[in-house]
Amino acid sequence: MMKATLDPLSPTEATTAQRGAPRLTLAGLSLCMLLSSLGTSIANVGLPALAQAFAASFQQAQWVVLAYLLAITTLSVGVGRLGDLVGRRSLLLAGIAFFTAGSVACGLASGLAGLIAARAAQGAGAAVMMTLSLALVGDALPKDRIGSAMGLLGTMSAVGTALGPSLGGAVIDGFGWRAIFLVTAPFGVVAFMIALRSLPVERLGRRGDTPRFDMLGTLLLAAALVAYALAMTWNRGAFGLLNGGLLLAAAVATLLFGLVQVRVAAPLIRLSMLREPRLRKGLATSALVATVMMTTLVVGPFHLTLALGLDASGAGLVMAMGPVATALSGVPAGRLVDRFGAQRMSFVGLAAMAVGSFLFALMPLQIGIVGYAVPLIVLTPGYALFQAANNTAVMQDAGPERRGLVSGMLGLARNLGLITGASVMGAVFALAAGTDGSAVASPDMVATGLHVTFGLAGAMLVMALAIASGAGTPVA
Repeated sequence: MMKATLDPLSPTEATTAQRGAPRLTLAGLSLCMLLSSLGTSIANVGLPALAQAFAASFQQAQWVVLAYLLAITTLSVGVGRLGDLVGRRSLLLAGIAFFTAGSVACGLASGLAGLIAARAAQGAGAAVMMTLSLALVGDALPKDRIGSAMGLLGTMSAVGTALGPSLGGAVIDGFGWRAIFLVTAPFGVVAFMIALRSLPVERLGRRGDTPRFDMLGTLLLAAALVAYALAMTWNRGAFGLLNGGLLLAAAVATLLFGLVQVRVAAPLIRLSMLREPRLRKGLATSALVATVMMTTLVVGPFHLTLALGLDASGAGLVMAMGPVATALSGVPAGRLVDRFGAQRMSFVGLAAMAVGSFLFALMPLQIGIVGYAVPLIVLTPGYALFQAANNTAVMQDAGPERRGLVSGMLGLARNLGLITGASVMGAVFALAAGTDGSAVASPDMVATGLHVTFGLAGAMLVMALAIASGAGTPVA
């Protein structure tokens, strides 16, 4: 059975599409990125309310967040590949509709199990939105504007992350926990209408009956990722026999996935792609950077409340400085990438992040909030610059027929980093601080945990710098 492939537009058609409504297109893709990021962060603040509403433990309520993240992680590569086969525009529209319907289902859920299932469905839609927004930038915009567009998408992701806790808290106080899910539904409808109107219609070249899709590979990859995610998050990262068994299961599923990929005619991931230096470096550095950024979200609340004595709202305001700095620097970062080249700016961004991490590791507790804010303001613009540069470098090398796959692989690397940061780095902090998150640890112990954890984060970024400076053709 032969597969259907996307028939690239002729130069005249491409120019017409790019001139048609690039700003409206970018607005729709940006809204998709914002909503998917908002869906990740807005539910965290609602966990205490959910635990109370459903008479559930914290670990049970935590699955409301975990189900969303797992859905995104396991589906990123699959939806990217599927978009390459059946058309990214139509799949993105379906993803937006799925996300919106999932938001409504979450708000109407009558039990915790139903809410978790609805969150998984919402996460599936978010996986499509996050993955294909990156891929469609290359289809809908001129090549010399891709860096700026990637910077804007990074800004929207940061805005969604920053907006989630504050918006969620305000909505819960005013309308109850259901509103934190229902509030995204109208914006999902707006995103759907913008995408429907602005995205150019793709022409599918017919070379057979229906496209082939590697379902076995998709299931094995999903099994590997779910097992890894569960191993890294079960019992809040405390490693035990069950965690070891899950890691072994993840390793076996990964091995089987690799064997399937070299045998099937239309693999989900062409393993030969990992021989490409720029893609390999981009994926590895993306995972390391995501691990460090999640560290700030995991460690920050404990340090600000237990070591610096802030209340929850004060800690939230200080932590919001990071995403706000990322949002403000996202578009300028994209312009720098367009002007000076992706590889050079990727290196600069990683260097700034490393400096910020080591500042975290060296700042004495006595400096107070300033000792936390300064490293954060150094680290987060570096993150914005790295994201714009790395995404641009990787996506520029991807041909039209595999942009969905490559963007899915980027999303996979990022989410693996987020899971690792939330679990492994959280465990490092707890071990170094001698706390499980309760208020029994002294301020000095918590500060020690911060210093040790960010010392490790800085070492990881030095590793990322070494990877980024390895072999590969520079981007002009």
